[in-house]
Amino acid sequence: MPEKKKNVPEKEKEPEISNEIGTVSDNPKERKTTQKEKEIKPTAELLENKSAIWDEKEWKYIYEEKYFGKIIEEEKIAFLQLSLPETMLLLEREHITLMKGKKKISAKQFYPLCCGMDAEFSQKYTVYRDLRNRGFIVKSGFKFGTHFRVYERGINPYKGGAKTKKEHTKYNVHAMPETKTMSCQEWSRYIRLSHNIRATALLGVVDEEGDVTYYILRRKKP
Repeated sequence: MPEKKKNVPEKEKEPEISNEIGTVSDNPKERKTTQKEKEIKPTAELLENKSAIWDEKEWKYIYEEKYFGKIIEEEKIAFLQLSLPETMLLLEREHITLMKGKKKISAKQFYPLCCGMDAEFSQKYTVYRDLRNRGFIVKSGFKFGTHFRVYERGINPYKGGAKTKKEHTKYNVHAMPETKTMSCQEWSRYIRLSHNIRATALLGVVDEEGDVTYYILRRKKP
């Protein structure tokens, strides 16, 4: 059975993802815009179920300073590819302008488009935004059988060098609505894949009010 995260003494690091942690507002009117954000507002182009920033100066700003996206190199072209949750959050925070052809797409218009492209988008985005608002760095967990890989606050996920010096994923997080069920095989596979990369397996369960509760999944031997 999943174990709900509980408060523990400060010396233990586990509660850093607990629901009691304060969040950063995602309302752009409540955030202070930096001078650099005023000078650089990248334009992203919607491409099917993802978006792309083509201008190198613009995508380097989003990639290197905000830790969003994945660099794609095709022949002589390099661009930044953004997932739907990444695009949605950057658009919501007014960090990018989103275009489809010559038409500008607002955050309000983009959300239902995402839900139409991905049946799980609602719960995935709710969890993704919650993690980002808490200050965590969030990347795709597709290769590891989950929705998101989460890095600790304040680290550089692109840190190079020897494998032992690279930053490792702290949590694997799978988003799901509170009404969904999972089979024992699904639980087991998720926990095993998380343990393979030394990450803690979490479930981000979204209730009807849009609140997220995180549960730790651990393997217990009889």
